[in-house]
Amino acid sequence: MKIGLCIEEHGRTWSELLSDVRAAAAAGFRSIWLGQRDSWDALTALAVLGAEVPGIRLGTAIVPTYPRHPLALAAQALTVQGVTGGRLDLGIGPSHRVIVEERFGCSYDKPARHVREYLTALRPLLRGESVDHRGAALRATGRVDVPAAPPGLLVSALGPVMLRIAGELADGTIALWAGPRALDEHIVPTISAVAERPRVVAVVSVCVTSEVDDARARFAEQLAAAGELPAYRAMLDRQGLAGPEDVAVIGDEVERSLRRYAEAGATELVAVPFGTAAEQQRTREVLAALTER
Repeated sequence: MKIGLCIEEHGRTWSELLSDVRAAAAAGFRSIWLGQRDSWDALTALAVLGAEVPGIRLGTAIVPTYPRHPLALAAQALTVQGVTGGRLDLGIGPSHRVIVEERFGCSYDKPARHVREYLTALRPLLRGESVDHRGAALRATGRVDVPAAPPGLLVSALGPVMLRIAGELADGTIALWAGPRALDEHIVPTISAVAERPRVVAVVSVCVTSEVDDARARFAEQLAAAGELPAYRAMLDRQGLAGPEDVAVIGDEVERSLRRYAEAGATELVAVPFGTAAEQQRTREVLAALTER
């Protein structure tokens, strides 16, 4: 299986981040991924991490589009590409209404239209082309002159409209809280209807533990708020699940559960270890053993 490792960036010092990435590379993981929340800036961090740790691919999961103009994001992403020798996968998405409107003060009106226009400007900019986009959602005029190949471009998409946009205007999708059933019945067929061989990157929370019920309860408590965000709630409801804990892979034997994602059409997995420090360490060891070299 192609397994990347999500590195916890929140509350971590720079030396801890660098140590985690070095350990992931030494363990044989194909890629590492950073989130973009209220801590380290993911792309800035990846530029330095990539320079320090050669070879391993670098991904963002997920950079919100609303607070970053396409010209600014293209410049930042191509800078990371140039510094790291072309190892970036740029995962972007519109985030959520509560974050965009309350934190950034932007309107979240018609997010699918916003994403379509954003990608219409961003994709050619990443290829070094000039754009002159004047749409209802945004305006972008100019180009970015950085001698680097375009990064992989993935869109956080769960609903059918967003999946079609990802298939038409990006390399694929990066999906959260979508289990094998959602991949097989909804995500893969929807994006594949408009794209040939799209990338389908599934983000999977994993805990290798013998204390299954306890780990599940802890995870449910920690992620309760995420389960109520409308996009995630709709995806959970589509699968008939109560919360994020029902998508997580928890237990002593996780290989079969993870392989179901690949069988359902996921081209890559991004594993998010959770649990106690000991559980997370054991989880990383098991995942490293399963990673396709």
